[in-house]
Amino acid sequence: MGLERLTFLNDGAQLFRRALTSDQLHQLKAILSHLPPDHAGLRLRGVEGLVPFLAAGGPIGSCAASVLGDASRPVRAILFDKTAATNWALGWHQDRTIAVKERVAVDGFETWSIKSGMQHVEPPFALLSGMVTLRVHIDQVTAGNAPLLIAPGSHKLGRIAGEDVNDVVRRCGTVACLAEPGDIWLYATPILHASDAATTPMHRRVLQVDFAVDELPGGLEWLGV
Repeated sequence: MGLERLTFLNDGAQLFRRALTSDQLHQLKAILSHLPPDHAGLRLRGVEGLVPFLAAGGPIGSCAASVLGDASRPVRAILFDKTAATNWALGWHQDRTIAVKERVAVDGFETWSIKSGMQHVEPPFALLSGMVTLRVHIDQVTAGNAPLLIAPGSHKLGRIAGEDVNDVVRRCGTVACLAEPGDIWLYATPILHASDAATTPMHRRVLQVDFAVDELPGGLEWLGV
């Protein structure tokens, strides 16, 4: 399947080619340049300069707004880099946690954890189904440099039990999300995805941002970006 033929409506994933101009990509690199380079995944909070990029009218946020509407907002950001020093594989899974400001007991929100000093929790699956995740590609991602693998349509199947994951991947098929610098991949947050270790490791910087629309219930608040 041609990558440009994937649609969010049908497949739960969509590629936005050249979503960032070369100048915008240069600006984004500068905004992120102060961050430590030796982390496989760095959770971001309060990074100055990101807000205009992630706003609904910005070059990144507008991709999320195209499917969630102008009320969409960024609720979590992680910077990934897969190099020879930080090369890993990740099995097929669904993302099931969100970042919140503080722990509040609310029905349906379970399995609390702290990641990089930030409070995370598993929300009801319906909430995840209303979210999207964007991967903003700062570097080229080739077949040998560990592209994200997705199982198109798997986001429509709800919470998938661990013992059923491999069967679902076989039925849905697999797409490798290759990308050029400035491309953005958008996918439904609950979609099954994975990543192999890079066979030809080089910088593979990806800014991953979750977007949501709804407020959280019961006094819970998004941590935000």
